Amino acid sequence: MTPKGVGTGSLDERITGALVGAAVGDALGGPVEGYSPDQIAERHGGRVHGVVGPWNGNDWPTARPIAPYHKGDGHVTDDTLMTHALVRVYAGVRDHLDAYSVATHLVPDLMTTPRWIPELEAEALPLQRIFLAEKWLVARLHYGHVDPREAGSGNIVNCGAAMYMAPVGLVNAANPAGAYAEALDVAGAHQSSYGREAAGVFAAAVAAACAPGATPDSVVAACLSLAKDGTRDAVEAVCEVASRYTDFESALVPLRRAVAPYDTVGPDYRAPSLGARRPSRLHSIEELPVALGMLIVSGGDFRHAVLGSVNYGRDCDSIATMAGAVAGALGSTVPHDWAKTVAEASRLDLDAPARTLTEVTREIFGRDVERRRAHEAAYATLTGTPCSG
Repeated sequence: MTPKGVGTGSLDERITGALVGAAVGDALGGPVEGYSPDQIAERHGGRVHGVVGPWNGNDWPTARPIAPYHKGDGHVTDDTLMTHALVRVYAGVRDHLDAYSVATHLVPDLMTTPRWIPELEAEALPLQRIFLAEKWLVARLHYGHVDPREAGSGNIVNCGAAMYMAPVGLVNAANPAGAYAEALDVAGAHQSSYGREAAGVFAAAVAAACAPGATPDSVVAACLSLAKDGTRDAVEAVCEVASRYTDFESALVPLRRAVAPYDTVGPDYRAPSLGARRPSRLHSIEELPVALGMLIVSGGDFRHAVLGSVNYGRDCDSIATMAGAVAGALGSTVPHDWAKTVAEASRLDLDAPARTLTEVTREIFGRDVERRRAHEAAYATLTGTPCSG
């Protein structure tokens, strides 16, 4: 049964739901990222049902010397930092983006403007927090002067570009094909192969979720109509399995089994296989198919989809980011207590990026209409037929 509110809501509400929902999913998934469902249940005495503290308690600053981040207690991770950075790019460009927008606007944003980084509990450059696969953007575009359209080649293939593509889907609300094409262009500066493909499909999912009357099934159908190669196969396989379940607990193991043939990381997330994250037309990132699977299991309900994503483990902050964005765009309510806790703990105004992107989206749509009418008029002149407008 589709939850109340799913498939309804204005543009403003869909954009707010998607961006706030993505941040909340990110914050809930952060502290249990990298672990299995069994490890999560053992650590927390059962399933996670909301905001939890760091995995290693007060020892978080020294527990992982390579990544001494304060994950948990409502702190967002780099998924949200990058999403908000992309919103700022839209605010500056005020039009559709491409790979050159990443080089001209996103990279300088990451390199030059200190911001509050919740996991560092300090103000710092976003560049000092983002993962190596995202630092690639700076190395290739700022220092390497690589053509932005090709800069993603050579990077590890992961969900690094897909995780922050929700704004692209929202700018193209109710136009999945447009979102897919724009995200592929933007992500070309960051990723290649199935990492880039996932960015396009995730943006398409968010755009499809914004359509009036949208449902989880219609979102997945839109994704399958656009996705290519292993990404399409993985989404289809996982969502087919997901359709047999209505609670995330029973779906955790089956969804992992369904995506495993397409995932290159392997069974031990913290010890990736030798073939992990290499380009391939046969494979897919794990995060997007599982997020869409949890959307199907939950019937589009935000709380259910996000908690299923969180308790799935592995790269669950990105899985929950994606599930939260799509469920929020569908119109499912983001729990106020979760959003309030995350906003306060992360020292972020979660609504501000949504207000900005809504304003920009309206401007871009108006410009799209003008361009479309100019094309129609030119075509009518060429063919000697009356213009429909």
